Amino acid sequence: MCGIIGVIGRNNAATCLLDGLRRLEYRGYDSAGIATLVNGKIERRRAPGKIANLATRLEAEPLSGTIGVGHTRWATHGIPNEGNAHPHANDKVAVVHNGIIENFQELRAELEGKGHAFASDTDTEVVVHLVSQYLQEGLTAEQAVHRAIVRLEGAFALAILIAERPDILVGARKGPPMAVGYGSGEMYLGSDALALAPMTNRITYLEDGDWVVMTKDSAVVRDKTGSVVERKIIQSAVSGALTGKGEYRHFMQKEIFEQPQVLGDTLRAHYNPAARSITLAEMPFDLKAIDRITAVACGTAYYACLVAKYWIEMLAKVPVEADVGSEFRYREPPLSKNGLGLFVSQSGETADTMAPLKYCKSHGQKILSVVNVPESSIARESHAVLPTLAGPEIGVASTKAFTTQLMALACFAITLAKARGAIDAAAEARLSSALLGVPSRVADMLHANDAIAKIAESLVDVRDVLYLGRGLSYPIAMEGALKLKEISYIHAEGYAAGEMKHGPIALIDEHVPVVVIAPSDGLFDKTLSNIEQVAARGGRVILISDEAGVRRAGKSVAHAITMPQVDPFVAPILATVPVQLLAYHTAVLKGTDVDQPRNLAKSVTVE
Repeated sequence: MCGIIGVIGRNNAATCLLDGLRRLEYRGYDSAGIATLVNGKIERRRAPGKIANLATRLEAEPLSGTIGVGHTRWATHGIPNEGNAHPHANDKVAVVHNGIIENFQELRAELEGKGHAFASDTDTEVVVHLVSQYLQEGLTAEQAVHRAIVRLEGAFALAILIAERPDILVGARKGPPMAVGYGSGEMYLGSDALALAPMTNRITYLEDGDWVVMTKDSAVVRDKTGSVVERKIIQSAVSGALTGKGEYRHFMQKEIFEQPQVLGDTLRAHYNPAARSITLAEMPFDLKAIDRITAVACGTAYYACLVAKYWIEMLAKVPVEADVGSEFRYREPPLSKNGLGLFVSQSGETADTMAPLKYCKSHGQKILSVVNVPESSIARESHAVLPTLAGPEIGVASTKAFTTQLMALACFAITLAKARGAIDAAAEARLSSALLGVPSRVADMLHANDAIAKIAESLVDVRDVLYLGRGLSYPIAMEGALKLKEISYIHAEGYAAGEMKHGPIALIDEHVPVVVIAPSDGLFDKTLSNIEQVAARGGRVILISDEAGVRRAGKSVAHAITMPQVDPFVAPILATVPVQLLAYHTAVLKGTDVDQPRNLAKSVTVE
């Protein structure tokens, strides 16, 4: 989770920015930087490693100026050095950026054709040159920024300095969160209220598509059309705590809405924007030699393993055994000589996952872990690690950790398939492009929040709910059922849709809602048959599908939640969001403790 901080006012900006960056350290990072305006010129200080390195740099080379932006960055394409650190800048514009610019290659080619010289391969730098180009064409600073951001495709948060306008600081949001802070003769911009807590508790949260022009005394917020809009100023309760809920009622809700950003952060860690392809860090073992994968996890992470099983077997043609950690080692399973142990954990400390890891390692398996805490025990015991850049997840019921696990595993499946020659360049490009669009499509999916909250009203008084899915949607059905059980205490079960006729159909009546995850892929017709069977027995179907699927299901469903149309490869990630929201709003209506449901712990560190 990259972090953004900005300030415009009357005091030394660098001091304020450095303090804000320290408050964003909890998100994780491996480089940091600050840019200020000094006498109409952009000045930068950047450093790899911890913020202490940046502080040392600033002691040796102080920055003056009362307006500036700062950033903490996880390394994505390219090593975590000064050249790859934010802010990116030329002599006219400086930018810090969270998220992904999907169409940066097309924009870069256009700008290079107009004589712009790029200093990096990052997607962020196109924003610098795009705004600069519009300034060169005679647009005002505000017009140039607006013209630029409406051309950007993807999910992003931006803070922008313009050399010729030391009186304004500009921010923009499409997906990842952005907060505006109101001070006395000073205004602030930050990824969340925590970064701004020492300076102000008067906060405005930008809505999706908003952009803001700030002076030291004011903030004018506009929507994506350029129209001025009013956004409420609230009193933030965030102080010295590690993280705050911000504008959200619960941590779980906040973490659901952080998914566009953290999915983008995780993808950027495994994506080469110049080649527009997935490029994982070099593995200390030969991917081509792997002949079998043993995937082990617990709870929600186990369902991530099941999705990965489909992806890997379909793309790389390598057999995958997925198992829950608490059962795996007691079978003393035989393991392949050239096998890989794949272990998935949010905390990296789960005892039921660590024990199978040690078993596999002692039996000669190569170990690859997918974890959210790179210093964790599971990460330290592994030969290689795929990080999920979800940042701290406070809510007990996993949300953003799960979807970032899926993102990392999708990147691994593509890389393994490519290494084994199981997919060609065209297939790799299609799959990589599909992943690139996920953060933006998830942001679109979150716009259904209010409609899903209304649908949740139909679940409040029920005792049982069935979830059905087929193929890649089957693990998401199980994850949806788990979420509902965890936080609403309603009994729910997830089934493979084809298994409904082999038992669960006996439970169907007007009192048992059935949630069906069914994007309009090659399996939709079969799942539609199951929907019609449920409807014929009086069951109330809640369908999660894209527009084509919803249209085809017609009157057979009581409620429909419409997903964006996406490649079937990434549909499981998109479908996860509505099942999370459905569980969340049901629990809120029932009045349960959403963030700390009874009997559950965030990390299970004992058997």
